Order: sequence, then structure tokens, then C-alpha cells
Amino acid sequence: MARLSSIPPPLQHNGTVRFLILLLPLFAFSAVPLLVHASGLLEITELLTHPEQYDRQEVVVTGQVTNVQLATNRQGQPAYGFLLKAQAGTLKIISLGQIEVREGEQVIVEGVFSRLRQAGRTIIYNEIKALSIKPMNRLNPDLVG
Repeated sequence: MARLSSIPPPLQHNGTVRFLILLLPLFAFSAVPLLVHASGLLEITELLTHPEQYDRQEVVVTGQVTNVQLATNRQGQPAYGFLLKAQAGTLKIISLGQIEVREGEQVIVEGVFSRLRQAGRTIIYNEIKALSIKPMNRLNPDLVG
């Protein structure tokens, strides 16, 4: 059994620990939003299997950009859409503004999922109106697994 005198001094005297404690505020502002979003990441399969559960809910998904199309909304603002492809299926993504993605790019999309939306006579199924689209190759490589 160890005697109290043989227990090493508290960690706060260790220079490495002090250095790490000084870095914590930097990580708190940069890494936490990514970690929070990553924990809520949904598989496209889950959305396609249970669309009624996620209808009109904010979701986060990841996949590959395909079939990018430029558009203009009814108010004349620039918009674009693309298909987000994963092994398990495909979702349609729409976003306002200038195009932020390239064909073949892996992205993380945060937005509002709609299981169906009527556009004139057309019904559009399984669509996300993007609030944020982040190309994975532009994320900090130290934070991406």
C-alpha cells in the first residue's frame, strides 16, 4: 500500500497541464460547435426510412455533391440546388445565395428537412433547405477524424 508521501504532487504543478489549461479557451470557441453538430449527424438512410419523424425539423447530414444546378428564386435572388449522395441514398439540397460547393465535394449540410413540398404542380420529396453547407476539405484537419 502506498504511503501519502509517495503520491506525486498535484497536476496543477505540472507545466504541461498548465499549458493545456491555457489552450482550453481557444478550443472552446473553435471545436465545440463542430462537436455539437457532429453528435447530431444523421444518416441519410434514417431520413429516408422515417421522413415523417424529421419533417420540418433541423437536421445535419453529410455526403457527396452531385448534379449542381444554378437557379433564381421568385424574388430574383440567386439560388442553387444539388443532390447529396451517400451510400444509402440521395437527398435534394436547396440554398439561397452564391454557390458554395463543387461537384464531387464531400460536405456537411445543416438545414430544415421536408418530406414533401409542393412547387406548382410538382411534388418534391426528401429535400433540405440548407442553413449551412460546409465543405469537409475546408474544415480544420486536426478536428476532422
